[in-house]
Amino acid sequence: LKALVVTGLGDMLMLGGILLVYFYAGTLNFLELYATAPTWLAAMGASPGMVILVSLLLLAGPLGKSAQFPFHEWLPEAMAGPGPVSALIHAATMVKSGVYLVARLVPLFYYAYWVAGIDAAAWFFHVTAWVGAFTAFLAATQGLVALELKKVLAYSTVSQIGYMMLGLGVSGLAPGLLLDGYAAGIFHLVSHAFFKACLFLCAGTVIHAVHSFYMTDMGATRKYLPVTWGFTLIAALSLMGVPPFPGFWSKDAVLLVTIDASWPLFVVALVTA
Repeated sequence: LKALVVTGLGDMLMLGGILLVYFYAGTLNFLELYATAPTWLAAMGASPGMVILVSLLLLAGPLGKSAQFPFHEWLPEAMAGPGPVSALIHAATMVKSGVYLVARLVPLFYYAYWVAGIDAAAWFFHVTAWVGAFTAFLAATQGLVALELKKVLAYSTVSQIGYMMLGLGVSGLAPGLLLDGYAAGIFHLVSHAFFKACLFLCAGTVIHAVHSFYMTDMGATRKYLPVTWGFTLIAALSLMGVPPFPGFWSKDAVLLVTIDASWPLFVVALVTA
Protein backbone atom coordinates (compact mmCIF):
# COMPACT_ATOMS: atom_id res chain seq x y z
CA LEU A 1 0.00 0.00 0.00
CA LYS A 2 2.85 2.36 0.85
CA ALA A 3 4.53 1.59 -2.48
CA LEU A 4 1.26 2.20 -4.32
CA VAL A 5 0.70 5.60 -2.69
CA VAL A 6 4.28 6.90 -2.89
CA THR A 7 5.08 5.81 -6.46
CA GLY A 8 1.56 6.82 -7.55
CA LEU A 9 2.21 10.35 -6.34
CA GLY A 10 5.44 10.52 -8.33
CA ASP A 11 3.69 9.07 -11.38
CA MET A 12 0.89 11.64 -11.24
CA LEU A 13 3.39 14.49 -11.11
CA MET A 14 5.34 12.99 -13.99
CA LEU A 15 2.14 12.71 -16.03
CA GLY A 16 1.84 16.50 -15.76
CA GLY A 17 5.38 16.85 -17.13
CA ILE A 18 4.60 14.42 -19.97
CA LEU A 19 1.50 16.40 -20.95
CA LEU A 20 3.46 19.67 -20.95
CA VAL A 21 6.17 18.13 -23.16
CA TYR A 22 3.48 16.88 -25.53
CA PHE A 23 1.86 20.33 -25.58
CA TYR A 24 5.13 21.94 -26.75
CA ALA A 25 6.62 19.11 -28.86
CA GLY A 26 3.53 17.38 -30.26
CA THR A 27 5.17 13.98 -29.76
CA LEU A 28 6.38 11.67 -26.99
CA ASN A 29 8.72 9.62 -29.21
CA PHE A 30 12.25 10.03 -27.86
CA LEU A 31 13.89 10.03 -31.32
CA GLU A 32 11.47 12.70 -32.53
CA LEU A 33 11.98 14.70 -29.32
CA TYR A 34 15.76 14.65 -29.92
CA ALA A 35 15.36 15.60 -33.59
CA THR A 36 12.95 18.49 -32.98
CA ALA A 37 14.58 19.71 -29.74
CA PRO A 38 15.72 23.10 -31.14
CA THR A 39 12.11 24.03 -31.95
CA TRP A 40 10.11 22.90 -28.94
CA LEU A 41 12.78 23.61 -26.31
CA ALA A 42 13.04 27.20 -27.59
CA ALA A 43 9.26 27.56 -27.32
CA MET A 44 9.29 26.11 -23.81
CA GLY A 45 12.21 28.34 -22.81
CA ALA A 46 10.25 31.41 -23.93
CA SER A 47 7.76 30.86 -21.09
CA PRO A 48 9.33 31.95 -17.76
CA GLY A 49 9.73 29.07 -15.33
CA MET A 50 8.27 26.45 -17.69
CA VAL A 51 11.56 24.54 -18.19
CA ILE A 52 12.08 24.36 -14.40
CA LEU A 53 8.50 23.16 -13.87
CA VAL A 54 8.81 20.47 -16.56
CA SER A 55 12.19 19.38 -15.13
CA LEU A 56 10.77 18.92 -11.64
CA LEU A 57 7.59 17.19 -12.84
CA LEU A 58 9.48 14.78 -15.10
CA LEU A 59 11.94 13.96 -12.30
CA ALA A 60 9.16 13.17 -9.80
CA GLY A 61 8.37 9.88 -11.58
CA PRO A 62 11.94 8.51 -11.64
CA LEU A 63 12.55 9.65 -8.04
CA GLY A 64 9.45 7.76 -6.92
CA LYS A 65 10.10 4.66 -9.00
CA SER A 66 13.79 4.51 -8.03
CA ALA A 67 13.06 5.29 -4.35
CA GLN A 68 14.95 8.57 -4.10
CA PHE A 69 14.34 11.22 -1.43
CA PRO A 70 11.63 12.22 -0.56
CA PHE A 71 9.93 9.15 -2.12
CA HIS A 72 12.39 6.57 -0.73
CA GLU A 73 10.58 5.00 2.23
CA TRP A 74 8.46 2.56 0.22
CA LEU A 75 11.34 0.35 -0.95
CA PRO A 76 12.53 -1.08 2.42
CA GLU A 77 8.90 -1.91 3.26
CA ALA A 78 8.53 -3.78 -0.04
CA MET A 79 11.07 -6.35 1.15
CA ALA A 80 8.30 -8.58 2.54
CA GLY A 81 8.40 -10.51 -0.74
CA PRO A 82 10.45 -13.68 -1.33
CA GLY A 83 14.21 -13.44 -1.89
CA PRO A 84 14.18 -14.15 -5.66
CA VAL A 85 11.48 -11.49 -6.15
CA SER A 86 13.57 -8.94 -4.23
CA ALA A 87 16.65 -9.92 -6.24
CA LEU A 88 14.91 -9.43 -9.59
CA ILE A 89 12.52 -6.53 -8.96
CA HIS A 90 14.01 -4.55 -6.07
CA ALA A 91 17.68 -4.95 -6.93
CA ALA A 92 18.18 -5.37 -10.64
CA THR A 93 15.27 -4.26 -12.82
CA MET A 94 12.18 -2.40 -11.65
CA VAL A 95 13.76 0.19 -9.36
CA LYS A 96 16.35 0.97 -12.04
CA SER A 97 13.71 2.09 -14.54
CA GLY A 98 13.74 5.57 -13.01
CA VAL A 99 17.50 5.83 -13.53
CA TYR A 100 17.02 4.64 -17.12
CA LEU A 101 14.38 7.31 -17.77
CA VAL A 102 16.64 10.05 -16.36
CA ALA A 103 19.40 8.77 -18.68
CA ARG A 104 17.05 9.10 -21.67
CA LEU A 105 16.18 12.68 -20.63
CA VAL A 106 19.78 13.80 -20.06
CA PRO A 107 20.55 14.52 -23.77
CA LEU A 108 17.49 16.79 -24.07
CA PHE A 109 18.35 18.93 -21.05
CA TYR A 110 22.07 18.89 -21.90
CA TYR A 111 21.22 20.30 -25.31
CA ALA A 112 18.89 22.87 -23.76
CA TYR A 113 21.53 24.07 -21.27
CA TRP A 114 24.82 23.90 -23.18
CA VAL A 115 23.72 24.32 -26.81
CA ALA A 116 20.44 26.26 -26.79
CA GLY A 117 21.55 28.44 -23.87
CA ILE A 118 18.44 27.91 -21.73
CA ASP A 119 19.91 28.47 -18.24
CA ALA A 120 16.82 27.08 -16.47
CA ALA A 121 17.65 23.60 -17.88
CA ALA A 122 20.52 23.40 -15.37
CA TRP A 123 17.91 22.76 -12.68
CA PHE A 124 17.41 19.25 -14.08
CA PHE A 125 21.06 18.38 -13.45
CA HIS A 126 21.41 20.15 -10.09
CA VAL A 127 18.26 18.53 -8.69
CA THR A 128 19.24 15.06 -9.99
CA ALA A 129 22.78 15.30 -8.62
CA TRP A 130 21.90 16.72 -5.20
CA VAL A 131 18.91 14.43 -4.62
CA GLY A 132 21.09 11.48 -5.61
CA ALA A 133 23.95 12.49 -3.31
CA PHE A 134 21.66 13.24 -0.36
CA THR A 135 19.70 10.01 -0.83
CA ALA A 136 22.93 8.00 -1.01
CA PHE A 137 24.05 9.44 2.36
CA LEU A 138 20.63 9.28 4.05
CA ALA A 139 19.88 5.67 3.05
CA ALA A 140 23.39 4.55 4.03
CA THR A 141 22.88 5.91 7.56
CA GLN A 142 19.47 4.20 7.74
CA GLY A 143 21.04 0.93 6.61
CA LEU A 144 23.60 1.15 9.42
CA VAL A 145 20.94 0.91 12.12
CA ALA A 146 18.43 -1.48 10.48
CA LEU A 147 18.09 -4.90 12.15
CA GLU A 148 16.39 -6.89 9.39
CA LEU A 149 18.79 -8.48 6.90
CA LYS A 150 16.82 -7.64 3.77
CA LYS A 151 16.01 -4.14 5.03
CA VAL A 152 19.74 -3.40 5.30
CA LEU A 153 20.15 -4.52 1.69
CA ALA A 154 17.10 -2.47 0.66
CA TYR A 155 18.50 0.74 2.17
CA SER A 156 21.78 -0.09 0.45
CA THR A 157 19.93 -0.33 -2.87
CA VAL A 158 18.38 3.11 -2.30
CA SER A 159 21.86 4.44 -1.51
CA GLN A 160 23.49 2.92 -4.60
CA ILE A 161 20.72 4.23 -6.87
CA GLY A 162 21.59 7.63 -5.40
CA TYR A 163 25.09 7.12 -6.80
CA MET A 164 23.65 6.37 -10.24
CA MET A 165 21.52 9.53 -10.11
CA LEU A 166 24.58 11.49 -8.98
CA GLY A 167 26.59 10.28 -11.97
CA LEU A 168 23.82 11.23 -14.40
CA GLY A 169 23.25 14.56 -12.65
CA VAL A 170 26.87 15.74 -12.76
CA SER A 171 27.10 14.81 -16.47
CA GLY A 172 25.41 18.12 -17.29
CA LEU A 173 27.17 20.38 -14.78
CA ALA A 174 30.18 21.00 -17.05
CA PRO A 175 30.46 20.83 -20.85
CA GLY A 176 33.06 18.05 -20.95
CA LEU A 177 31.47 15.64 -18.47
CA LEU A 178 28.53 14.29 -20.50
CA LEU A 179 30.10 11.02 -21.66
CA ASP A 180 32.00 10.32 -18.43
CA GLY A 181 29.01 11.00 -16.16
CA TYR A 182 26.58 9.13 -18.41
CA ALA A 183 28.88 6.10 -18.64
CA ALA A 184 29.59 6.11 -14.88
CA GLY A 185 25.89 6.18 -13.95
CA ILE A 186 24.92 3.39 -16.34
CA PHE A 187 28.03 1.32 -15.48
CA HIS A 188 27.08 1.45 -11.81
CA LEU A 189 23.51 0.49 -12.71
CA VAL A 190 24.72 -2.68 -14.44
CA SER A 191 27.38 -3.72 -11.90
CA HIS A 192 25.02 -3.08 -8.98
CA ALA A 193 22.35 -5.27 -10.60
CA PHE A 194 24.70 -8.26 -10.47
CA PHE A 195 26.13 -8.01 -6.96
CA LYS A 196 22.91 -6.85 -5.29
CA ALA A 197 20.83 -9.61 -6.92
CA CYS A 198 23.44 -12.06 -5.58
CA LEU A 199 23.17 -10.56 -2.09
CA PHE A 200 19.38 -10.79 -2.04
CA LEU A 201 19.45 -14.42 -3.17
CA CYS A 202 21.99 -15.18 -0.44
CA ALA A 203 19.87 -13.30 2.12
CA GLY A 204 16.85 -15.39 1.15
CA THR A 205 18.89 -18.55 1.70
CA VAL A 206 20.07 -17.41 5.14
CA ILE A 207 16.58 -16.32 6.25
CA HIS A 208 15.18 -19.67 5.07
CA ALA A 209 17.88 -21.53 7.02
CA VAL A 210 17.64 -19.66 10.35
CA HIS A 211 13.85 -18.94 10.20
CA SER A 212 14.32 -15.28 11.16
CA PHE A 213 14.60 -11.91 9.41
CA TYR A 214 16.65 -10.37 12.21
CA MET A 215 20.44 -10.27 12.09
CA THR A 216 20.52 -10.50 15.89
CA ASP A 217 19.28 -14.12 15.49
CA MET A 218 22.03 -14.98 13.00
CA GLY A 219 25.62 -16.06 13.49
CA ALA A 220 28.09 -18.87 12.69
CA THR A 221 26.19 -19.50 9.46
CA ARG A 222 29.51 -19.98 7.64
CA LYS A 223 29.72 -23.49 9.16
CA TYR A 224 26.28 -24.52 7.85
CA LEU A 225 26.13 -22.47 4.60
CA PRO A 226 29.74 -22.31 3.29
CA VAL A 227 28.79 -21.69 -0.36
CA THR A 228 26.29 -18.95 0.53
CA TRP A 229 28.95 -17.42 2.80
CA GLY A 230 31.42 -17.29 -0.10
CA PHE A 231 28.98 -15.72 -2.53
CA THR A 232 27.85 -13.18 0.08
CA LEU A 233 31.46 -12.20 0.80
CA ILE A 234 32.28 -11.62 -2.88
CA ALA A 235 29.09 -9.61 -3.51
CA ALA A 236 29.52 -7.59 -0.28
CA LEU A 237 33.11 -6.67 -1.16
CA SER A 238 31.87 -5.50 -4.55
CA LEU A 239 29.12 -3.45 -2.89
CA MET A 240 31.68 -1.86 -0.57
CA GLY A 241 33.81 -0.86 -3.55
CA VAL A 242 36.84 -3.03 -2.79
CA PRO A 243 39.15 -3.59 -5.79
CA PRO A 244 39.31 -5.59 -8.05
CA PHE A 245 35.54 -6.24 -7.88
CA PRO A 246 33.21 -4.45 -10.35
CA GLY A 247 31.61 -2.28 -7.65
CA PHE A 248 34.97 -0.56 -7.15
CA TRP A 249 35.31 0.44 -10.79
CA SER A 250 31.76 1.74 -11.17
CA LYS A 251 31.75 3.63 -7.83
CA ASP A 252 35.18 5.05 -8.63
CA ALA A 253 33.93 6.24 -12.03
CA VAL A 254 31.09 8.15 -10.34
CA LEU A 255 33.45 9.69 -7.77
CA LEU A 256 35.98 10.71 -10.44
CA VAL A 257 33.41 12.53 -12.54
CA THR A 258 31.96 14.16 -9.40
CA ILE A 259 35.38 15.62 -8.48
CA ASP A 260 35.43 17.52 -11.78
CA ALA A 261 31.87 18.77 -11.34
CA SER A 262 31.43 19.83 -7.72
CA TRP A 263 33.54 19.52 -4.56
CA PRO A 264 30.57 19.57 -2.13
CA LEU A 265 28.91 16.72 -4.06
CA PHE A 266 32.19 14.80 -4.09
CA VAL A 267 32.60 15.13 -0.30
CA VAL A 268 29.05 13.81 0.31
CA ALA A 269 29.64 10.89 -2.09
CA LEU A 270 33.02 10.04 -0.57
CA VAL A 271 31.72 10.14 3.03
CA THR A 272 28.84 7.88 1.95
CA ALA A 273 31.26 5.33 0.44
